[in-house]
Parts: sequence; structure tokens; C-alpha cells
Amino acid sequence: QVHLVESGGGLVQAGGSLRLSCVLSDHTSGQYVMGWFRQAPGKEREFVSTIDWNSGTSYYADLVRGRFTTSRDIPKRTMYLQMNSLKPEDTAVYYCAADPRAWAPLQTPDEYTYWGQGTRVTVSS
Repeated sequence: QVHLVESGGGLVQAGGSLRLSCVLSDHTSGQYVMGWFRQAPGKEREFVSTIDWNSGTSYYADLVRGRFTTSRDIPKRTMYLQMNSLKPEDTAVYYCAADPRAWAPLQTPDEYTYWGQGTRVTVSS
């Protein structure tokens, strides 16, 4: 069984930064495609970024490319989302996700098997 726990959300002013964390707990050191998604009130869950757990190869949604950076620390079993130059439209609940497979830039929620509980990010104008 795989468990994902996000943390790091909060309230920040526009132009500020936050770093989200997602701790991966599993019984095997397998390969995963990891992802970040977000869901604003009244909207569908949307893709933010994805990263290959083993190689660190990453891919970003156009809306966040150049502002957000995804990374992972394998010994700490943690994935990060560094968010800079935040905008009010970045306000959402952010979720991390994982799927046990070889690398592919997975961009839809249905492609991921495991999900965290979410962490709320609010960006004030």
C-alpha cells in the first residue's frame, strides 16, 4: 500500500512563494511517476507538474512553467513543489499523486493510482 501526505500549504500574498512537500510511504522502493494537481472551488482538478521518481525528469503545465519547480529527495522519500511568483489564480487545494510505472509525463487524474489528502494554498491579491 502507498500513502502520500502533503504539507506546506497556507496563505501568501501575490508575488510570494511557498514550498509544498509530499511524503511517499510504501513497502517497496519501486519506480513511480509522481504528480502535482490542484483544484480550485467549482473547478475540475487540473494538472500542475509531474516527475519521474527515479531520474528526476519533470514536465509542467503551461500555466506554471517557469514559476513552479518540482523536485524529489529519494532518501527522504519526499517530493517538493516550489511555487514562486504566486498569483491569486493559483489559489486551490493542491494534491500529490503517484502511479507505479516507468516514466511518462502523466497529465490526467485518471492516470494516477494513489492520492494524498491535499493541502490548501490561498494567494491574496
